Amino acid sequence: MSEKLGPLAGEYSKIALPTYEAAAIQHGALPSRNGPPTPGSNPLPRGPFPLDIPVLDQLRGKRVILASASPRRKQILSTIGLQNLEITPSAKPENLSKEELGPFDYVLQTAVQKCLDVYTVALENSLKSIPDPALVISADTVIVTNAGRILEKPRSEKDHIGMLKMLRDQKVHKCYTAVVALAPREDARAPGYNIETTVEETKVIFAADVSDELIEAYVKTREGVDKAGGYGLQGMGSLLVERIEGSWDNVVGLPLRATLALIEKAVLNQEDVEVDEEED
Repeated sequence: MSEKLGPLAGEYSKIALPTYEAAAIQHGALPSRNGPPTPGSNPLPRGPFPLDIPVLDQLRGKRVILASASPRRKQILSTIGLQNLEITPSAKPENLSKEELGPFDYVLQTAVQKCLDVYTVALENSLKSIPDPALVISADTVIVTNAGRILEKPRSEKDHIGMLKMLRDQKVHKCYTAVVALAPREDARAPGYNIETTVEETKVIFAADVSDELIEAYVKTREGVDKAGGYGLQGMGSLLVERIEGSWDNVVGLPLRATLALIEKAVLNQEDVEVDEEED
């Protein structure tokens, strides 16, 4: 599924940007001094505008796949100009062993598996009229309790209520998000692509005074049914949280600064690795 929502980074360098005063009026920060625009006149482009940086300019007009159905990850990427994303979730079951791998390796290997699966399927189904993907991004998020238990999405209302009560009673837990960026190599050197990974950690402190009634009311909103740990920090779930230590968007599902750094490494670092040869 490909959606075309607007120009990517680099295209705005070709059009005149509004003045700071005009942009502030568009955002509602300043009152308009000249009344409504004249009928038939061309409106100024409305900000905020995508970042105009080399890696995003290089991806302009190319096929970029987000290997996730998460609307939150899609929205986060759109803020930097990656708007024409092809949404292709991995169909592979997430059946790695949490006990054997532990939280860090589990979330990382799950994200890598998703990325490689989607990239492989895209190449297998490629047509002459459809170019190979220039970039595939995947991510996986888990919540980890103080006891080291990995929490993913709640399975039922009862499970959901118990999950949130446990997080409140333990007060502190950690959120791990693994991000993977894969870009094909121009020289096709084995394995034929660059793959970059990271795992970001954020500490989340639940409010101790959250009542059972509030938890049950929140569960009934169904806001947290599709989220690791069963709550959405960006929505009503913030009522459960006292504070966080670390990246906010990491808890939402995609640490943007770390993701952009991975994209730059995967796409732009195409140089050959020099191998030292031993002298006889």
